[in-house]
Amino acid sequence: MNRMDTKIQAYNKLAKDSKVRQKLHDIDLNISWGRLSRDYFDKSASWFYNKLNGIDGNGGEGGFTPDELQQLKGALCDLSERIRRAADNL
Repeated sequence: MNRMDTKIQAYNKLAKDSKVRQKLHDIDLNISWGRLSRDYFDKSASWFYNKLNGIDGNGGEGGFTPDELQQLKGALCDLSERIRRAADNL
């Protein structure tokens, strides 16, 4: 693979991961991502934000793995159910 192919792959990966952030835009300001990261992934806030922004801890390309995306989906579903139960108890 040549240098240009590597750059194109990195760009495509970043664009894909940016889509994750775009998909979460509606709730971005309402969720404590650091708390979600700690509670559901047992990871730091910086780990989560790096994943969300498509970078690894060393500044290279990164992002969520397919398993991590499934785990994030489960975390958001669990959180939504907890919010629904709290609302129902009012």
